[in-house]
Amino acid sequence: MTSKQKRPQNILLLEDKVSIEWQDNHTSEYSARDLRLACKCAGCIDEWTQRPMLDPITIPSQVEILDYLPIGNYAYQFLFNDEHYTGIYTFDLLRSLCNCSSCQGI
Repeated sequence: MTSKQKRPQNILLLEDKVSIEWQDNHTSEYSARDLRLACKCAGCIDEWTQRPMLDPITIPSQVEILDYLPIGNYAYQFLFNDEHYTGIYTFDLLRSLCNCSSCQGI
């Protein structure tokens, strides 16, 4: 897959999930909580040891994404209602998090 095919062409914020349509016409859906738990920022993952710092119990089951910001031509920053705003989700990371059978090779 070329890098152009890995780029989102449309993103929708729904009540409890995010839907991304990719340029290769694939659509990925992510729960807001799953994306919050997948955050790779320094507050969630120790920069030196790569040890998770985030306790999943502290993330509400009803966490929502309020908005998102594009970061250059390679990522999105999601703004969560638990006031977590520092994670950067690269397009490659987002595509790797897609749980559909096609992406997971099932």
